[in-house]
Amino acid sequence: MSASQTSDVPTLLVKIFGKDRPGITAGLFDTLAAYSVDVVDIEQVVTRGRIVLCALVTEPPQGLEGGLRATVHSWAESLKLQAEIISGIGDNRPRGLGRSLVTVLGHPLTAEATAAIAARITESGSNIDRIFRLAKYPVTAVEFAVSGVQTEPLRTALATEAAALGVDVAVVSAGLHRRAQRLVVMDVDSTLIQDEVIELFAAHAGCEDKVAEVTAAAMRGELDFEQSLHARVALLAGLDASVVDKVRSEVRLTPGARTLIRTLKRLGYQVGVVSGGFTQVTDDLKERLGLDFAQANTLEIVDGRLTGRVTGEIVDRAGKARLLRRFAAEAGVPLAQTVAIGDGANDLDMLNAAGLGVAFNAKPVVREAAHTAVNVPFLDTVLYLLGITREEVEAADTLDEGLLDGLGLPLDGI
Repeated sequence: MSASQTSDVPTLLVKIFGKDRPGITAGLFDTLAAYSVDVVDIEQVVTRGRIVLCALVTEPPQGLEGGLRATVHSWAESLKLQAEIISGIGDNRPRGLGRSLVTVLGHPLTAEATAAIAARITESGSNIDRIFRLAKYPVTAVEFAVSGVQTEPLRTALATEAAALGVDVAVVSAGLHRRAQRLVVMDVDSTLIQDEVIELFAAHAGCEDKVAEVTAAAMRGELDFEQSLHARVALLAGLDASVVDKVRSEVRLTPGARTLIRTLKRLGYQVGVVSGGFTQVTDDLKERLGLDFAQANTLEIVDGRLTGRVTGEIVDRAGKARLLRRFAAEAGVPLAQTVAIGDGANDLDMLNAAGLGVAFNAKPVVREAAHTAVNVPFLDTVLYLLGITREEVEAADTLDEGLLDGLGLPLDGI
């Protein structure tokens, strides 16, 4: 029987709840099968060993409903479960137009924050259709399936609430396109890695204080990036080129960076980086992490020493957005199906150009302008914004460990 055929047909909602054990679902439907009912809908959830199982079925043939009710209650009691049966008409009411997925990240996720987010969703005119936990560590991540309001106004409504509550909230349109996102492009300094590469070079040149001061002003959007880049690089003039290898060894990946990239690659995503830093570092990261794309500025080296200049195309704020588009074209991915991650003002054009722009531990001006913000120090939490659960990540890791053990290969570095 089709959904349209059940719209005005008498139905029964059979609800079972109690201690979970194997065979409950099969047992309920074995019991119902004796009464020639059709299944209209099923939902089941298990939380801390307690099951709630709901089955929406057509009303049995005339004269059999009393027997069905008695038999279901008897079966439930035999398993020390509770049963509730409610008569009604038709299927669930249709979901409203405008469907979104609201991902909430908390460290921890408090009841107060959850209540406030749920209330704001309701106040916006939306309905919460389903809630699902994506992860319990290193953060708690839950996903709300919401209908009734278009994505953009819902995102606007929740942004202010999230900032006040100290939780991260991402709102994306529901639909097949979410699963089809196939390109992720990240900033490098203070995003993929914990460091500012120019400052690592500056430490070897003994001018880190001067460079850090200019870097901070540029990241706040107070200085033109290209001018600040030339000013900082000029301070490195005369530095021996052997320092490049030292800087590469000093770079520290952000917690969760390897997990993020490894998981995305397993899912068939292409992954790239764009940086206002230097190819001397990004090329090494590309090789080590198996990235598909990498573009940055290049420090000029002549006769074994840094000249204090950069060569080639300057990667600045506009350049990062331009490179995102270029990578998407080369990957064959529509721009609407890209994800960009960054932390500074020079990432804003890229974040706004992408289908989903994620401000990662970003400056206030960036958090306010991006589609969503993540303010926990774990880069792999971006996976939850894409609907990927922690269990799926761990299952993939376990599978790969088994395969690599069989080949005698290490997991680290893939």
